[in-house]
Amino acid sequence: MANNMNYTPADLPEDSPEVVGIASVLTGRRKFIILATIALVAFGYFAFTAFQAATSFYLSVDELVERGPVVGETFVRVNGSLVEFSFAREDTHSTKATFQLTSDGGAIVDATYDGVLPDLFFNPHSEIVLGGVYDPDGVFRADKDSVLIKCPSKYEALEVENPYDDVPGAAT
Repeated sequence: MANNMNYTPADLPEDSPEVVGIASVLTGRRKFIILATIALVAFGYFAFTAFQAATSFYLSVDELVERGPVVGETFVRVNGSLVEFSFAREDTHSTKATFQLTSDGGAIVDATYDGVLPDLFFNPHSEIVLGGVYDPDGVFRADKDSVLIKCPSKYEALEVENPYDDVPGAAT
């Protein structure tokens, strides 16, 4: 006569193959859940820090002047355009420059920068973003390599009513 006893996992001896198999499955499943949770948390953290670093917040010249210098502030970005005829170098052999930035509201801020500037810096349609410190004396001191030029996004062709009027034999 066969012994038909049904055991629950708690009733089985600890070294029986059934208990070892169940324990490994549960342990494997737990390990997977723990590792997946750690991976998701790590991925979320890295994604958050990457997006934080990629975003570039800045103030307009109007906002910067209205707010004024903040004591103890280490870094701020400001967006504006170059005031015409305000750019000057300390001397002909220096990379130190002084200039003024303005924005739509009409506020103007004095700025300094030591370094080579891109050609588009002088384009009247370009927007300039500087990163640096706004000193209590009202001068914005841009950090080295912190100049970003935002090129005009639309270049429109001149409209001419009949461009081929002066070309003999051209169909109109």
